[in-house]
Amino acid sequence: MLTGRENCLKSRKFNHISLIKRMIKLAGYLNFAHWLLSFILRFNMEKPARLFDLPEYQLTHYAKPDMLAAKEQGVWRTYSTGEVVHQVEKLAAGLLRYGISGNDLSPEGQDKIAIISNNRPEWIIVDQACQQIGAVLTPIYPTINSLELKFILNDAAVKLIFVSDKPLYDKVCSIKNETPSLKDIFTFEKIEGANHWTGLLAVPGTGEKATITQIKNAIKPGHLATIIYTSGTTGVPKGVMLSHHNIMSNVLASYPILPIDKEGKTLSFLPLNHVYERMLNYLYIYAGVSVYYAENMDTIGENLREVKPYIFTTVPRLLEKVYERILTKGLELSGIKKKLFFWSMALGERFEINKDLGGWYRFQLRIANKLVFSKWREALGGKVQAIVTGSAACQLRLLKLFTAAGVNILEGYGLTETSPVISVNRMEMKDRMFGTVGPVIDGVSVKIAEDGEILCKGPNVMMGYYKRPDLTKEAVQDGWFHTGDIGELIDGKFLKITDRKKELFKTSGGKYVAPLPIETKMKESPFIEQIMVIGDERKFTSGLIVPNFNHLSDWLKQQSITNGTPEEMIQKPEVLSLIRKEVDKFNQLFNHVEQIKKFELLPAEWTIESGELTPTLKLKRKVILEKYHDIIDKIYQ
Repeated sequence: MLTGRENCLKSRKFNHISLIKRMIKLAGYLNFAHWLLSFILRFNMEKPARLFDLPEYQLTHYAKPDMLAAKEQGVWRTYSTGEVVHQVEKLAAGLLRYGISGNDLSPEGQDKIAIISNNRPEWIIVDQACQQIGAVLTPIYPTINSLELKFILNDAAVKLIFVSDKPLYDKVCSIKNETPSLKDIFTFEKIEGANHWTGLLAVPGTGEKATITQIKNAIKPGHLATIIYTSGTTGVPKGVMLSHHNIMSNVLASYPILPIDKEGKTLSFLPLNHVYERMLNYLYIYAGVSVYYAENMDTIGENLREVKPYIFTTVPRLLEKVYERILTKGLELSGIKKKLFFWSMALGERFEINKDLGGWYRFQLRIANKLVFSKWREALGGKVQAIVTGSAACQLRLLKLFTAAGVNILEGYGLTETSPVISVNRMEMKDRMFGTVGPVIDGVSVKIAEDGEILCKGPNVMMGYYKRPDLTKEAVQDGWFHTGDIGELIDGKFLKITDRKKELFKTSGGKYVAPLPIETKMKESPFIEQIMVIGDERKFTSGLIVPNFNHLSDWLKQQSITNGTPEEMIQKPEVLSLIRKEVDKFNQLFNHVEQIKKFELLPAEWTIESGELTPTLKLKRKVILEKYHDIIDKIYQ
């Protein structure tokens, strides 16, 4: 039997234990309640519905000292969220005073403002100010030729245009007399005799603030936000009309997919006038990611090391250039360092996702990562978690190599008409597959037509083509946008692009050939810089090839052969034999009708400036066929 003291101690112990249990239980309820509240707040927090709501959203939830940043006189100049919001407000007031407005907020009635500029904070400020007063921003590629520029300015009846520098100012001035709607040109850089954009800034009075608020309240998510003219690979530019809802739906659907770090930075260098980079800039603002704008394409490497971004976007062509620079560095090594470099490269090319290659492979990969791949990551700033790529097919070898090196390449797919993302590979390995453009994003539906064309439906599909209801009717049928791309769904989940519908050609023997997969594979050769596969209505498949002259020059030196100019190099029998071996090596991967039987080498790289590439670095096949028709005829003689 227990004594009274023992009984009392037991009772106290019981009470203590009981109290602790009740406290733990209560803490559990509180933790659950806290989690539930956070969950509810996260998903019920009022999300921005219009693009011009984004800076205010960032200011309210996580104001940043460096919302935007750019180099000015060699030093990074940061713009805080508050400063951006204030500048937008002043420019909106200035544009109203100038007479710019949304009028009746119809696509035809809204005033149009154009912008031709490199990426910079002023680009975003102009964009946001236009939207707040119901005007429509029409961005234009800086590389545009004068004829296309004149067409766009007249087609959209642009009233004002913002340009970044003197060459672009002079380009617009040269056609101003042929664009009657254009009232004025404003510049971001100070140019003698030109109107600087800061001259438009005006501190809004109480009445103007009320007017801007009234206009903003009248703008609905379904109203037109921008017209983006796509030059495409053929024909005159088409104005794609995108609403606030089109682009915001893409922002909100893409947000959960990407690795987001509110303390992190991104480096923006793809042109903002392309919807791909522009949408992601909106996403960065929404997510609280600091956006640093690269000085130019030549300084990207230096800017990456300075900014140390954890995410950025690119196109395969630029990724290929990065790889080529890495390869060149490797070729300059000697002895054990060179052997280690190419051993690591070979190891990376074997990499697979969702497939265990064994403990020995993992052990070797750890060594390669420490000794070789770590230097790749340092060259990209040292903090990169993911690089998002789109616009064209990425070489499978590059996907494997960079992923093995600890840099996740997330290949995606979309068009201007779809705001733009339709599908993208995810960070999680189970939602990533090499050679595909990943699973379709939430809210978007995809189906494959009988002829293999990819059809898309969702809130991201454009309002239509400006002033072209005929083209809109042709492109969007029963709500489904016809992408013009041929593809398939792998395992019912991963979208794979096999070719462009209009780029498929039929040989004179009646066999269909898809050039894109052949071109993508051939470019894996270090000696092939660019290639276009030909054969429409011809008796066999052939190709035009631009060699990689840097690697070709190094190879000739190793063979103790004088290299000479590109024109001289492509005439050398040793070079022709080398390229023939490279082509034959990859020919084995394709069926007989797809194999390149003959080819001609060209001495100069295709560029945007010379007219063979679109601004997104796709081949302008029609232009190339016309430009080199004599050489093509020679192939088939």
